[in-house]
Amino acid sequence: MFNLTKEELEKNKGIKTATEIHQQPAVWKELVSTLFHSKDSSKEFIESIYTRHEQVRVIFTGAGTSAFVGDTLVPELRKQNNKQHVLFEAIPTTDIVSNPNEYLFKEVPTILVSFARSGNSPESVAAVSMGQELINDFYQVVITCNKDGQLAKNSKNDEKSLVVLTPEKAHDQGFAMTSSFTSMILTAYSLFTVNAFTGNNATQLIANAERVVDSVTGPIDEILNFDFDRIVYLGSGALGQLSHEAALKMLELSAGQVVAIHESSLGFRHGPKSILNEKLVVVLFMSQDPYTRKYDMDILRELAADESGMKVVALTEKEDEEVESLADWTLHVNHSKKDVSSDFYLALLYVIFAQTLALKKSIQLGITPDNPSPDGRVNRVVQGVTIYK
Repeated sequence: MFNLTKEELEKNKGIKTATEIHQQPAVWKELVSTLFHSKDSSKEFIESIYTRHEQVRVIFTGAGTSAFVGDTLVPELRKQNNKQHVLFEAIPTTDIVSNPNEYLFKEVPTILVSFARSGNSPESVAAVSMGQELINDFYQVVITCNKDGQLAKNSKNDEKSLVVLTPEKAHDQGFAMTSSFTSMILTAYSLFTVNAFTGNNATQLIANAERVVDSVTGPIDEILNFDFDRIVYLGSGALGQLSHEAALKMLELSAGQVVAIHESSLGFRHGPKSILNEKLVVVLFMSQDPYTRKYDMDILRELAADESGMKVVALTEKEDEEVESLADWTLHVNHSKKDVSSDFYLALLYVIFAQTLALKKSIQLGITPDNPSPDGRVNRVVQGVTIYK
């Protein structure tokens, strides 16, 4: 996998993370099949809440990567939304738990959609308890990779709760969330989208993902020949939200040795551009939307003209001569004849690049990707959190 033998990955303690990145297309196939067979009952649960109330808040929540699932998903669902009385929001559990009265409103019917790999994070469990305590009409959807986690257990026999499990393989055993992230975001999308995630859309996405996991290594190995110790991920809209997850993957798997930040394509000029130097890589997630793409192209041209010595990587849907002439490395992720219909689908392909780059940079630095913090400073399931009444 990724030009590394099984023996090399085991020696560098990266076999779990590498497998979990590489397996994503196969996990998505299994997920699509599972969701297809349960879609009627799941949709019925959600639609019944919509029809019961004049207004409904849908809050996507989680901590860390689980929070970024909602951040990336909400722009697409807001764009699709044809039910004006339904409001989609993304609020991290870490914000809800520390400031519940700022986010949970007694008189507003609310569906709290919890994303959780383990389902045991104290903030995730507490956010649900606070919602039940503070909101009159409270419902929850738990999307988790662990059927034995506390969130799933607490929701059993609750008629106001729906638990949706991802495939078992999505329950990542490595430190960083990879296949769990993409599986949970696809699960939520299938539940709340007005466009059915089956048939051609799913087939095209999975086929492109298979090509990406098999082709991404060559360009990444070239990028790793450049000695960088800082990286910036840029994007617009949903891809700007995805850049937060991409930056976190590098920060986690490099154990902080690579400074990783994220920003929107337009926002980068407003201060964060100060980070430019000869040890920097800028990764630009380019939109497929013609209007939004204009702003991505502008920052790409600006970066290409910069004389700091940094390098630019552009991820784009299809081959583009101008992009290739401006960026130091260009990767296109759509290998089918059909156009990708939204940036949401591009996000699922782009994140594979970010995951793989973080994995290989971690190994290059002599860090163990499956457990990049062996001293216990950070943990796979967060520790040290006190929940106050």
